[in-house]
Amino acid sequence: MTTPKEKRWKSELHQIIYEADTQKGKLFDVVLLFLILLSVLFVMIESVRGLPSWTYDYLYYGEWVITIFFTLEYIARIITVKKPSSYIFSFYGIIDFLSTIPLYLSFILVGSNYLLTVRALRLLRVFRILKITRYIGESNKLRKALIESRAKIFVFLFAVLIVAVIAGTLMYLIEGEESGFKSIPVSVYWCIVTLTTVGFGDIAPVTPLGQFLATIIMIMGYGIIAVPTGIVSAEYSRSKEDHVHVNSQSCTNCNTTKHRDDAKFCHKCGEDLHPEKSA
Repeated sequence: MTTPKEKRWKSELHQIIYEADTQKGKLFDVVLLFLILLSVLFVMIESVRGLPSWTYDYLYYGEWVITIFFTLEYIARIITVKKPSSYIFSFYGIIDFLSTIPLYLSFILVGSNYLLTVRALRLLRVFRILKITRYIGESNKLRKALIESRAKIFVFLFAVLIVAVIAGTLMYLIEGEESGFKSIPVSVYWCIVTLTTVGFGDIAPVTPLGQFLATIIMIMGYGIIAVPTGIVSAEYSRSKEDHVHVNSQSCTNCNTTKHRDDAKFCHKCGEDLHPEKSA
């Protein structure tokens, strides 16, 4: 049975961790962002060889401090929600777990045979940079725009693939194996590289007709780049027009966010969003 005092401190801790509308919540988010970026910086510096030995020692100690902080944050996120599974198995819950366990795994996977494995697992710390998207409001709008655009983008990519197959086949017929177009798959690969304006230069047409076709493909490439950008931009603008102002308040029961400012109950499970006022 949860006591009123326990319920109160859990509610206050939940507001600090999950919400950014309060002063303490904003401070928590700023500190978290700083530690995430600092941790990723540590990973990058650690991969540089030739630095003084004390540098790696300080990086190791610093990483332990950050790991302990994120461990406490992970535990706090679990105990402040009524249904821990709603957080643990969510996208951010999995990311938080993956970005926290690498150092602890180094105690389990010991021995010379596992040194390389442990080092690879520690690179999972870069997952922490994905935690940043939770604290950037505009990222939610961009994600929504991408989701709304997925059907159009899929059709567009399918059309590009058809163009690449047709153009690659034509180039195989025109140039042949003598010019490096050894098969249709290789020719399609060249066409995709050319359409995306990457142009590795490992294969190039030598006949006038092949160069003419390559010119058309390259010009098409510039137009193709602009299409998905326009699709997403249109959806992004539309989402701004239809935007209903919501806050960062998170439900203590199901962990759902994006509630209206005047909402008293969760729009998903109906839980009271202000239990401290009802107590």
